Amino acid sequence: MTAKSVKIFKNKIIKNKKGNIIKYLSKYDKYFKSFGEVYFSEIKFNQTKGWNYHSKNTCLITVPYGSVVFRIFNPKTKKMLTVKINKKDNKTIRIPPGFWFSFRSLAKISILTNLMNNVHSDKESKKSDLINNIKIK
Repeated sequence: MTAKSVKIFKNKIIKNKKGNIIKYLSKYDKYFKSFGEVYFSEIKFNQTKGWNYHSKNTCLITVPYGSVVFRIFNPKTKKMLTVKINKKDNKTIRIPPGFWFSFRSLAKISILTNLMNNVHSDKESKKSDLINNIKIK
């Protein structure tokens, strides 16, 4: 992957005896550019969502509940990156425009949060069931 590629960032956890505060994003984070929209995606055990592609949007994704494995494909280099994120890891993936990605739950129920720098548009996004000979079930 290139310098303007997929990045993984460790987030801060503030310990609290009543329940931890799990930081996701600050406007001061170097990887945050602008706000378009945020959505939550629930995924059932062993189910896969994707393949998704954005031509203009950058996605900042975290998993506050459950455990999710992401597959991210760079069509220019033909390289595949596999990343697992869960609540315990408390990481954020930055997926820039031009990459295909899918995600599968490793827990009974997982929830991911995706913050995009623009509002979703069918004009700048694509979906597919088959990328690099990998079929989504």
